[in-house]
Amino acid sequence: MKLAIAVHLAGSQAQVAAIAFDAWDSPEATNTYLSPIAQVEKPSRGELDLRELTCVMQLLREHRLQPELILIDGFVHLDADETPGLGQHLFRALGGATPVIGVAKTGRPGLSAQFEVMREDEAKPLIVTCAGLDIGAAKARVRAMHGRKRVPTLMKLVARLAKSAD
Repeated sequence: MKLAIAVHLAGSQAQVAAIAFDAWDSPEATNTYLSPIAQVEKPSRGELDLRELTCVMQLLREHRLQPELILIDGFVHLDADETPGLGQHLFRALGGATPVIGVAKTGRPGLSAQFEVMREDEAKPLIVTCAGLDIGAAKARVRAMHGRKRVPTLMKLVARLAKSAD
């Protein structure tokens, strides 16, 4: 089982959602998971914002999930020098045993075209970073995901689920 995960922060609260899927080209989830988080501490000024990491870890523990791979909305590393981002911290928190692929809609300084993935005929690329998996393999998997638009279907679905009030 693979998981696509998204976190929605709203003030001091959060909601984290995960969608399980088996095949990269799957148009729908095999299962969904949702965990509301009552209190999320803001990071100290100047520190990397890792609030989403604690949310993701809580969801994995709460639902006893052990995915073979995790797909996140965001960055695994912040530049080509592999400065750790949310996904790298998640990869380490899971003991380096579960590959993490980060998919972002906007680029960052220091991330060259080698991290870009074009889907269909969209004008803007997605930015793909990863840990525990070759970048070429990660890009191929994201490119193969279901959906005719820039953002894969399951990534849209998990973002909507995280933002839902139910």
